[in-house]
Amino acid sequence: MPGAKGTESAVRLRGAGRRRLLAAVRRMRGPEGGSAGGPRVVSARSALGLRGGGGSGTGGARTPRARQSVGRRVLTAAALEPGGRRESALRVPASRPWAAAAGRPGMAFMEKPPAGKVLLDDTVPLTAAIEASQSLQSHTEYIIRVQRGISVENSWQIAGLSLPLPPKKLIGNMDREFIAERQKGLQNYLNVITTNHILSNCELVKKFLDPNNYSANYTEIALQQVSMFFRSEPKWEVVEPLKDIGWRIRKKYFLMKIKNQPKERLVLSWADLGPDKYLSDKDFQCLIKLLPSCLHPYIYRVTFATANESSTLLIRMFNEKGTLKDLIYKAKPKDPFLKKYCNPKKIQGLELQQIKTYGRQILEVLKFLHDKGFPYGHLHASNVMLDGDTCRLLDLENSLLGLPSFYRSYFSQFRKINTLESVDVHCFGHLLYEMTYGRPPDSVPVDSFPPAPSMAVVAVLESTLSCEACKNGMPTVSRLLQMPLFSDVLLTTSEKPQFKIPTKLKEALRIAKECIEKRLIEEQKQIHQHRRLTRAQSHHGSEEERKKRKILARKKSKRSALENSEEHSAKYSNSNNSAGSGASSPLTSPSSPTPPSTSGISALPPPPPPLPPPAAPLPPASTEAPAQLSPQAENGVSRGALLSSIQNFQKGTLRKAETCDHSAPKIG
Repeated sequence: MPGAKGTESAVRLRGAGRRRLLAAVRRMRGPEGGSAGGPRVVSARSALGLRGGGGSGTGGARTPRARQSVGRRVLTAAALEPGGRRESALRVPASRPWAAAAGRPGMAFMEKPPAGKVLLDDTVPLTAAIEASQSLQSHTEYIIRVQRGISVENSWQIAGLSLPLPPKKLIGNMDREFIAERQKGLQNYLNVITTNHILSNCELVKKFLDPNNYSANYTEIALQQVSMFFRSEPKWEVVEPLKDIGWRIRKKYFLMKIKNQPKERLVLSWADLGPDKYLSDKDFQCLIKLLPSCLHPYIYRVTFATANESSTLLIRMFNEKGTLKDLIYKAKPKDPFLKKYCNPKKIQGLELQQIKTYGRQILEVLKFLHDKGFPYGHLHASNVMLDGDTCRLLDLENSLLGLPSFYRSYFSQFRKINTLESVDVHCFGHLLYEMTYGRPPDSVPVDSFPPAPSMAVVAVLESTLSCEACKNGMPTVSRLLQMPLFSDVLLTTSEKPQFKIPTKLKEALRIAKECIEKRLIEEQKQIHQHRRLTRAQSHHGSEEERKKRKILARKKSKRSALENSEEHSAKYSNSNNSAGSGASSPLTSPSSPTPPSTSGISALPPPPPPLPPPAAPLPPASTEAPAQLSPQAENGVSRGALLSSIQNFQKGTLRKAETCDHSAPKIG
């Protein structure tokens, strides 16, 4: 841009321009890629031309039209990792992701993953909040704070968001009031994206909000792995990649065919490891290779399966009808996930008989897996394949890979859903809701359910999605099978289930299942503590609570002032009493025994004095008085009464004392 300073630079991406771009980045990062001033956010920005098919512009000044196109299509981002390492993200057109994405170098299929590789849970929600804005020459940049999950430590900042969002102005768009108004609208836009269950898991959203963890091109990585696989298995051939048909970022699909059977179509799925992979490499590969031997009328059969230490490849037959979710949303199986399910044109649930039949079939296969000790936890409508009028479960390998569940952000909020069996039942509630109403629930738990084709459907939904169910725990699969909605469904199938798992692998599955549940319980505990802390902070910062604290502070200050005055008065009265007793003490001496003073006896009568010496009764009078006052105070005599008696004291009411002074000198 004209007049750009600091980190602004205009570069081209052709020929030597690429080298200049890298040199500019090195200059902006400084020596050793850091600075002595501690961690800070650095925005490395490059103004790139957007001509026609994506060609670069000149390195000099740009026309206003060229600047406008850059502002519309260019995303500016600079990220700071939680560990404090400074990162610089280039400003690149959205149509050229390769200009900024740093792809992971390709690995051979049987090569081990890097030792320090971090396995991320992609279902952890990202939250974005606009913290500030700044005006730079002819545009405005908004500072966004992005946080991963509930931990404040897993937060970073992205600077420079330029999106064509309303409200817009051509004149006066640098006014402070307009920028504040636009910032509110932009914050609402971000809130909608990050709270939408499908949009928040979209790869584009993850890459924009979290470029450090999602910079790799997983399609290219999958192609490298698949190509290495085809070297050892030449009978398979790739027809085309099925782009974004699933919701997982690290799972890719390819349409396949067998060379000697060119008309048959198959689907190859490649998936990376997840954060819940606790099986050893040997047990993991053995279990993956066992999947083709699993025969069940309600499990979609695996044609071929293989695995290495970092990923898996599975091949299944391609089904033109698609999944149960495709049936509900009237979608085509090959379309992208967002296009199919994010904003359906028509919302309509299934018929009651379909709900009963499909629900019973799904519960039967869940019971089969639970009895076998095989962990699942990945039930949703896209993982149920339709084969005629039969539902068949997909993706048994997900739990072996340690992939997070589609509904993890829901059931991780409830501490009673802490086993994979209860997770399956809760996910079945989501699936049943979607089959009944044609859409997922707006929020969980569900307070009230819309009218359903049958009250028996509502009864099952209440047992899995209601507030009481989420608070007290899920029913078992056997209990759901006994409910009226499914108990009268007759299943006609002649196929006998077969899935033999060796005893050693069963023990490995049991240990892995316990580890998965342990991580879930720990995450639920952290979320619960964070929720309590947030609730306490919001309550403490409310206006009503502030008023209460002010009133309590005033009362406390008044009470402390009153107590201080009472203590001062009590000290004053004690000093007077001690002064009175001290004045009468000189009247008695060992040489001249005299009766005790009547002033001390008139207030509180002392016990009988001892015979010798005669001066002994006076000290008990002074020491016994406070000893007798303390029980009275304990019996309910308030300090106010003591203060009033002191204030109403009249000196004239005292009786004069007559003494015979024999100590005066005699003059003879």
